[in-house]
Amino acid sequence: MNYIRKISVGADYKNAMHYIVNQEVLGGSYTISDIAQEQEGFSVWVKKNEESVKWKEFKDIPIVVEYNINLI
Repeated sequence: MNYIRKISVGADYKNAMHYIVNQEVLGGSYTISDIAQEQEGFSVWVKKNEESVKWKEFKDIPIVVEYNINLI
């Protein structure tokens, strides 16, 4: 089970890009289904219908992680 709810990517939190599980992206045609921590960074997975694909990968950049405390 994934406990990550949101990541904010960028050195300045106020102006960072924010990715939230269940957020609609790409004009509403996809939904963020998962945010995963990997060995060298984080990846964002999107879902359309029942197909999930890796959409973005972040390495060597400041990231703030917000966990879903309702699952802990």
